[in-house]
Amino acid sequence: MSPSRPTLRTAVGTVSAAVLATSTLAGAPAANSAAPSPTAVAATQQQLAAKFPDVQFVDIEGDGGITLKANVFTPGDAVPGRRYPLIVLPTSWGMPQIEYVVQAKKLADAGYVVVGYNSRGFWQSGGQIETAGPPDIADASKVIDWALAHTAADPAKVGMGGVSYGAGISLLTSAFDQRVKAVAALSGWADLIDSIYSGRTQHQQAAALLGGAGALTGRPSPELKTILKDFLASNLAKEGDMLKWGAKRSPVTYLDRINANGAAIMLGNAWGDSLFPPNQYADFYEKLKGPKRLEFRPGDHATAEGLGLLGLPNDTWDHTKRWFDHYLKGADNGVDREAPVQLKSRSTGAYEGYKSWKDVPSGNRKIELNGTRQIRTGRDSGANGGTVFLSSLLDQFFRLPPMASIPLLPRSAAAVWQSERYTSAQHVRGTAKLHTTVTSTAESGTGIAYLYDVGPLGVGKLVSHAPFTFHGKAPGKPFGVDLELFSTAYDVPAGHRLAVVVDSVDPLYIEHNPSGAKLTFSSPADDPSWVSVPVRD
Repeated sequence: MSPSRPTLRTAVGTVSAAVLATSTLAGAPAANSAAPSPTAVAATQQQLAAKFPDVQFVDIEGDGGITLKANVFTPGDAVPGRRYPLIVLPTSWGMPQIEYVVQAKKLADAGYVVVGYNSRGFWQSGGQIETAGPPDIADASKVIDWALAHTAADPAKVGMGGVSYGAGISLLTSAFDQRVKAVAALSGWADLIDSIYSGRTQHQQAAALLGGAGALTGRPSPELKTILKDFLASNLAKEGDMLKWGAKRSPVTYLDRINANGAAIMLGNAWGDSLFPPNQYADFYEKLKGPKRLEFRPGDHATAEGLGLLGLPNDTWDHTKRWFDHYLKGADNGVDREAPVQLKSRSTGAYEGYKSWKDVPSGNRKIELNGTRQIRTGRDSGANGGTVFLSSLLDQFFRLPPMASIPLLPRSAAAVWQSERYTSAQHVRGTAKLHTTVTSTAESGTGIAYLYDVGPLGVGKLVSHAPFTFHGKAPGKPFGVDLELFSTAYDVPAGHRLAVVVDSVDPLYIEHNPSGAKLTFSSPADDPSWVSVPVRD
């Protein structure tokens, strides 16, 4: 008899709490330990195995002979001799092997063989954290090999998917393993550098969070430790090494191989993803040649699909199942005939379908950045992108993005421009772009551009933002800056304005402004400054 959904949710909730408690109390697994064994995780595995006779906890040999801890779900009504589509789910960064147990069970009940495994270097799996490097890709192929040899998996119907780290590994594997026919990459990345180093600016909170979680739940490789140390220390002498390291781990680097292999790829992300902003996924989506789908929703990293991991209703996982059903089972469920770009507005929570990412905006509203503004660097004006995870969660569930009083922002620390009041609602859809001329008193510097929805009382709600950093500029000599703000879907009510704010400090990022430096923003007659806001009329 199959356990009820509440029972399953309770079991997963228990193990999630146990994992967190164990990791907090025990600290990082020993550096020389080949297989750390958190007691709480092992005990819960036994409980789950007892409750689910159709799940097996197995060891799979990964690349280089390491052990990958995995679980296998098989259709309960499996018929001897019959083959079933296979779905492989690598775990997210820092998560145990039972991360996908709820969704794996649902997929198995729908006729799939599902193998979820703990990515190398984390928890009980062997090896070190390679950050989706070549060993991780080789591991994924090894897991497919194992499943084809030891389960009723169909070699012609192999899919991969996952959240965050699992999404990245799945996309990368689709470039190197032609057996992968369908991918669902949720809250992942296509360009690792553009994700955590966009605008040549270190995403400080995001990188620190990843580094801390890796050290707490796994065994970072020496290479990862070095990269993180140089990254957070702003070691420009090692910037080239970091860029090469990131490119090797970015699916966009292998775009030609992914297109040649032709896997059907579904990409899903959140508008406020603190780790992997949506722009890099949208750019990657446009370059894919095979069957593809792009979904953006309100929220932060992995929050759009997170509740589905606990068994709660979740459209992200519902869409994922439909994707696999069509491209692995051949089900005529219409997913291939729907508008392939599906966006959920932050303001209404309703889905909007488009033929392509380029078709999302139907026009642009230009805000002229006239005049000259000068700011002193090193001061937080009060305009900022919020706090990693917390701010976008508030926006997702309560529609409360980071806010600032635009009239009260100190003009000595923040350059401010505002549009006229709009007589009708402005449906911002896509990627706002900034062009301006900057003059710095120092050769290096950082600025953060914000776009706010400003109501009658002057309170601004953050629509989007993005950082930019420059190095090697001649002090006192003007230079151009072109910046894409993070993509979004937000409705500005009639009677409101849009405000553009640029300051030099944001807790989310590492800033490179020397003490006492000043930044001047100007709009030369032959090269005027502006912000172009994409709208859907």
